[in-house]
Amino acid sequence: MANLFYSLIDQTREFLHVAETPVPSVGEYLKKELSQHAARWTEDEGTRKLKLAILNSFFNLECCVSGTHSMDLVALAPFGEYTVLPGLDCTFPGGYQGLPDHIVASLPQDVMTFNKPVKTVHWNGSFQEAVSPGETFPVLVECEDGTCFPAHHVVLTVPLGFLKERLDTFFEPPLPTEKAEAIRKVGFGTNNKIFLEFAEPFWEPGCQHIQVVWEDASPLQDAAPAMRDAWFRKLIGFLVLPSFPSAHVLCGFIAGLESEFMETLSDAEVLQALTHVLRRATGNPQLPAPRAVLRSCWHSAPYTRGSYSYVAVGSTGDDIDLLAQPLPVGGEKPQLALGWDDVKAELVWDVGWCAWLWLLCVASLPSAWQPQSRLPSTGVPAAWTPATKLESQGHLVPRSTGRPRFQARMRAHLPRSNQRPGLGTESCCRLSGFGVISLTSSAEPPPDTVCWGSHTSDVLLHHARSSAVRLEGG
Repeated sequence: MANLFYSLIDQTREFLHVAETPVPSVGEYLKKELSQHAARWTEDEGTRKLKLAILNSFFNLECCVSGTHSMDLVALAPFGEYTVLPGLDCTFPGGYQGLPDHIVASLPQDVMTFNKPVKTVHWNGSFQEAVSPGETFPVLVECEDGTCFPAHHVVLTVPLGFLKERLDTFFEPPLPTEKAEAIRKVGFGTNNKIFLEFAEPFWEPGCQHIQVVWEDASPLQDAAPAMRDAWFRKLIGFLVLPSFPSAHVLCGFIAGLESEFMETLSDAEVLQALTHVLRRATGNPQLPAPRAVLRSCWHSAPYTRGSYSYVAVGSTGDDIDLLAQPLPVGGEKPQLALGWDDVKAELVWDVGWCAWLWLLCVASLPSAWQPQSRLPSTGVPAAWTPATKLESQGHLVPRSTGRPRFQARMRAHLPRSNQRPGLGTESCCRLSGFGVISLTSSAEPPPDTVCWGSHTSDVLLHHARSSAVRLEGG
């Protein structure tokens, strides 16, 4: 079933440059093709239903990969513009927080300001500050506590979900109509992780992934049970994390409206529901409940309002490219640049050198950050070569190559505008980021200025060895 499903996923690339697609969405195309395949199956009814149930689990998995509630929401034509990022999966000692901590340690003191929620970004104006009498700035960042920061340039990497919610009030003057419309059209979904900690593992040694398949589910059926009674059925399964003597942890993944509903529940309710799932999966009604649960809540978080962007039905890759263009449009001195996981923020500084920042959630930093001594197409030395520093100082720990490893199936939309002579993807500095506003109040950017974020909803999905579990009913 996996070969069938992913062969159809590969076929979606055939529509990348066609004038008209047979159906608007990836989901509709997949279901149409699967219906034709299912009509040719010769097995008994029970086997046919099981095949459809397994295929439904792949649909749920693909929702996690694409960051959407349903593949019916993902546009078919631009789906082929996505690529799977290469490289090893890496784990940071002490958690992902070690990355921003390391970056901050390399910066001069007092250049970072935290806990300053921004109310409005004023741009295309003329602002002054007391410490620089006579000098004017085109941008002013107004914070909720009344503090204001004037700047020549602002890089804004708050997530698309936040911009969708605050679009009418966050910018003054409002963004140009075409940019605002692109923000509204591009999709943004929720993908969450749920960690369950056990005193003792119930899974077999060497098990790396537990996949859950509901036998009565089918991608060809549109009817869905009540959310409260069945939200956990959207869970694709659990990744078995490396064990420690005192802790054994499973990490589950869930996307879409079910993921958002999960956020409204208490920890006790989530733990109870997933304990029920695991007891049914193992056939052991006495299976000890997890002793702790930890989960992300990206949709509830006021400054994210979701996890990942995707090219929705009604939008195209042109919308991504449009959002990457700095403001004002056609201006000699860019003032405002937007960027998040699918958008490359492109800045051209006053002194004439260019810095390309790819604000991507990447699961493999060594391949995403190419060590380089100078920024592309410029004469300005790069202040920081992340891959070199992190590897040499032991802040990256590649997973062992001596065992079957999980692949990080992260798709990244590569804007067509990036394909320019002399500037390939390898020469871009790709940063995992959100929720960061970078201000530059001088003609030349400070040599040690770095933007980053902490959006770490990376999804490890494709497994080399797994346990598949079939479940019936609710």
